[in-house]
Formats: sequence, structure tokens, C-alpha cells
Amino acid sequence: MNENSSPLVSMITPCYNGAKYLPRFLESVLQQSYKNIEFIFIDDGSTDNTKDIVSNYSNGFHDAGIKLVYIYQENQGQAAALNQGLAIFTGKYLTWPDSDDILHVDNVKNRVEFLEHNPSCNIVLCDSEIVDIAGNTIRPYKRIPPEGEDNFFLDLILGRNVFYTGGAYMVRTKTFLECIPSRKIFVSSGGQNWQMLLPVLYSNKCKYLHETLYFLVEHDDSHSRDPKTFDQLLSRTFEHEAILINTINSINEIPTEEKLQYQKIVESKYRRKRFSLAISFKKQTEAKRYMNDLKSSGSLRLRDHVLYLSTHNRLILFAVKTKQKIFK
Repeated sequence: MNENSSPLVSMITPCYNGAKYLPRFLESVLQQSYKNIEFIFIDDGSTDNTKDIVSNYSNGFHDAGIKLVYIYQENQGQAAALNQGLAIFTGKYLTWPDSDDILHVDNVKNRVEFLEHNPSCNIVLCDSEIVDIAGNTIRPYKRIPPEGEDNFFLDLILGRNVFYTGGAYMVRTKTFLECIPSRKIFVSSGGQNWQMLLPVLYSNKCKYLHETLYFLVEHDDSHSRDPKTFDQLLSRTFEHEAILINTINSINEIPTEEKLQYQKIVESKYRRKRFSLAISFKKQTEAKRYMNDLKSSGSLRLRDHVLYLSTHNRLILFAVKTKQKIFK
């Protein structure tokens, strides 16, 4: 690709108290073989030295020809931070990596070349790996469509054979703005990648670049803010359900009847999640309530009833666990 004619790529990265892992991420951006990048970094009210670290890299980005835009906001969460970048980005292509991950040196270049050489493709996804803090591979992270089909939109809703990290996706800005003309997503404490991807994927097929160009770093901090109690996890199911339904309803291209079908799919998904949570935490009252929800919706299975009975009978629980071990 001719360096003089290379299209601008916008990279939006929210960050909250990311100082511990930020230098490695910034180095991976700075070392990109493709330099025509608009790097929009949103500091989401960090209380550590995130601002100082970014400032220390400002000259390096300038010398590399990468435009660095630093924005500070009071802590509002990743979705609100992304909105800051979405309001101002100007590139032909858009990607949104996390601040504690790592970009392969050709992450931007190879995805831009793919989109430039495939003008009918509006969104591309590269392979990724989950690595530890030393950079050792834990496992590959790939999109594996179900046999004989590739309905990425539905797979994202169901959480089936997908991953949500923004740094592995690149979208044509023209397409993104056609799908999200407001340049805004719903402000919540999570689910931002559903909101970034679902409107695009409803009317555009995602193509795959089978090169490992993105590395998700798994570390203790990755899980430190995850909900752990039953009430916390239960609350998250309601929040995620609301985000998904809100996102689906915001997509104008989806006919009303089809929206209702997707809404039922989402509701069914989270009924079962809540039932499974109650079973896992041995919450008999809640398990009965969510089992009745499954029953009233017509989605109760024999296995669900057996699982519910297992919370009352240790022998049944032992039999269920034994069967699960045998068939693993």
C-alpha cells in the first residue's frame, strides 16, 4: 500500500486506572507498521498516573506520525468514554482496542489492506490469542461459526462462538455511521461491544482475517471487578438483558415483528441464566421462581426440573454431577 495514499484509521481506547499495563499497550500502538492513525485515548476519570504515562508517550507518537488525542472525563464507564471518541473520530476505518491488551505490529496494516482489497466487505475480524502477563499463549481466541451457518448477529446475542474485544474488529466508518448515525451508544456499565457491533452486523456480513493480530492479556486484575455474589451476578443478568433489548430496538432496519422475535430470544436466554445462577448458588426459593418463569414461557426442559430437584436431594445432585463428569 502506498504510504502517501494510506487511509486514516481511528482507534478509540477508553481507560480507567490502567497505569499498570498501559505502557505495553501504548508501545504496541506506537510500533504499528501502519502509521496513519488517529489515536483517541479517553481517560475515564483515572486516579492513578494514567495521564502522566500517556503524556510521556506524546512525543513518541508525534515523531511516529500518529495523531494522539487525549481526553479526560469524570468516571462514567467505558460506554460513556467510547461516546467521547465516537463524537469526534474522522478516519476511514474504526477500531476500539482495550488499554490492557496488545496489538500485533501489523494489526492495523493487515486489516486495512484486507478492507481495501475487499470493497464489498464492511467489517473484518482477525484471530486473537489470550495471553498471560508474560505474553505466553493461554489459548487461541477465534470465531468458529456453527456448522453450515454463519449468523453472526444472532451468535452475538446468544454469546455463541464469539468474542467481543473491539481491538480485533475493524469497521468502515461510512458503514458504522449509517448504522449508528447518532455517534452514540447507550450509557451503561457494560455491554458496549454489543452496541458497537450489533447494528453493523445486522445488515453486513463480517469477514475473517485468519491471522493472529490481537492479544488479550489475562491477569488477576481482569477479574477483580467481576461480580461474585449471587445478587451481583443476578443484577448483571437484568442489566445485560436490558442492554441487548435496547440495542435491538434501536436498529431501525429490523422490522417490528422480527424485533419481537429477538426480544423473546433474549428474554429466554436470561431466564435460563437466572435459573442456572440460582441452582449454582443453591438458592432454592429463587430457583423455584425462575423455574416457574421457564415453565410459564414454555421453555422448561426435563433437565431443568431435575436440576431443581437436585437442590433438595443430595442423591439427585450426586447423580447429576456424576453424569456431567462422564460426558465431559
